[in-house]
Amino acid sequence: MNPTALPSDLEIARAAHLEPIEKVARSAGIDAEHLVPHGRHVAKVSLKASDDLASRPDGKYVVVTALTPTPLGEGKTTTAVGLAQGLGQLGKRSMLALRQPSMGPTFGVKGGAAGAGYSQVVPMETLNLHLTGDFHAITAAHDLLAAMVDNHLHHGNELGIDPHSISWRRVVDVNDRALRNVVLGLGARLDGVPRQSGFDITAASEVGVCLSLATSLHDLRERLGRIVVGYTREGAPVTAEDLKAAGAMTVIMREAIMPNLMQTTENTPVLVHAGPFGNIATGNSSVIADQVGIKASDYLLTEAGFGADMGAERFFNVKCRVSGLRPDAAVLVTTVRALKTHSGRFTVVAGQPLPPQMLQDSPEDVFAGADNLRKHIEIVRGFGVAPVVAINVFPSDHPDEIEAVREIAEAAGARVAASTHVADGGAGAQELARVVAAACEDKTDFRFSYDEQDSLVDKVTKVATGVYGADGIELSAQARRELAHFTELGFGHLPVVIAKTHLSISHDPALRGAPTGWMLPVREVRLAAGAGYVYAICGEMRTMPGLGKHPAAEWIDIDENGDIVGLF
Repeated sequence: MNPTALPSDLEIARAAHLEPIEKVARSAGIDAEHLVPHGRHVAKVSLKASDDLASRPDGKYVVVTALTPTPLGEGKTTTAVGLAQGLGQLGKRSMLALRQPSMGPTFGVKGGAAGAGYSQVVPMETLNLHLTGDFHAITAAHDLLAAMVDNHLHHGNELGIDPHSISWRRVVDVNDRALRNVVLGLGARLDGVPRQSGFDITAASEVGVCLSLATSLHDLRERLGRIVVGYTREGAPVTAEDLKAAGAMTVIMREAIMPNLMQTTENTPVLVHAGPFGNIATGNSSVIADQVGIKASDYLLTEAGFGADMGAERFFNVKCRVSGLRPDAAVLVTTVRALKTHSGRFTVVAGQPLPPQMLQDSPEDVFAGADNLRKHIEIVRGFGVAPVVAINVFPSDHPDEIEAVREIAEAAGARVAASTHVADGGAGAQELARVVAAACEDKTDFRFSYDEQDSLVDKVTKVATGVYGADGIELSAQARRELAHFTELGFGHLPVVIAKTHLSISHDPALRGAPTGWMLPVREVRLAAGAGYVYAICGEMRTMPGLGKHPAAEWIDIDENGDIVGLF
């Protein structure tokens, strides 16, 4: 097929032949008794399915990540879908485990997150709009805890919470900058205790991270109970358990803990579950989905948010610690356009046409942006995992530019394959599938960046120097106090997450390529006790996005037949 003549993603998704979800489950060895259907093509998978699959051997475990994101998007999700379909066309049983899209970006600038072209998760509209309501459950559980915090203050504050220490904000799954900072409790005395707070988007909720890292319903209950909402005037943490909120929160999340089963445009099974932010949180789908998928397939592919320095680092250092699973290979998605962007020779703006000179045949521009890809290959190899560079091919790419990417990847010690999965589906990803299958046979020497017994300062330092390539870290006086305080409270054994920009391997979005000779500044440190990590804030982090002047919501509507239009 001529890729320039592709129908829209929505048209392709609607034209796809969807199998009944029971048949999709059966192809993965999941019995229908473990399904809770949501219509004909989506079902939740009971946690009891893991018991039925327990005797099966583990499949190969592959994480899909990318180089540093550009405004163009590199296509991690569609590459993961295409690879799964390509493996299927080679006669191998594959399964995907993906994050659920947030509706905030869907109605904002980014659009949906179902993949693209002939490598999508379907039904596309269902995936991008509500799915089975898990995000609503996260919102309700999170906001119940927020309500119980303010209710506790209203009824006398028996626990002695310092109102100025309360860090538990409210959440909503909409981009709404006007809610970033609000004052609560205005009105009459019975309307609550006035205090300043705000809203985050639901994908930033610690409840969602707890869901993504929980290994069982009871583990989720314990994690929710450990959530710290603030501190007493004496500096002691106040938890959801202290407020007697964790039980009710768990009840709200009782259905949400079950992964959602869907399918690709070629009927490959997909588990969609959880969707934590990739800049301030783990940026990975759930441990529970991986526990099911690793037994239900020969190859389980899971996607990590942003680049290898962000979502993949947290996949390795946080998620793999919790799950006990060890990856066999890592796919690094890149494009010719991304490397040209990383060259610094072009100004690219999301939603705007590419500069015409960027579309000209120029391997020179590709080589000029190679440092970033080389660094991400180095990051993956630093964890002892075999890297595979997947070139997501666009119609505007020139053959010698694709060869330039091959040359860069191979010289850096990575396997590499070009893939046309957007235009050709699984057939276009067969070369990539063969290369990934070969990489999974390599002997792995998987290792974490740091040991559990390392101090929190050492953990942050080892990620900064060993993963990012910084010369060291610079702690503010506030960050030093917080690290010491969390250690004193008994949280020093936890892993760390570094909240930084996704637009550079460093903390500074203006530093391109693979910057050297810099220090990572840590402004403050926060505790996510329920999720089970401490996170260092390096730069300004937006936890509530805003809408652009012309958000995608302006174009989304229904037609005369009641069908959705404008979704992308």
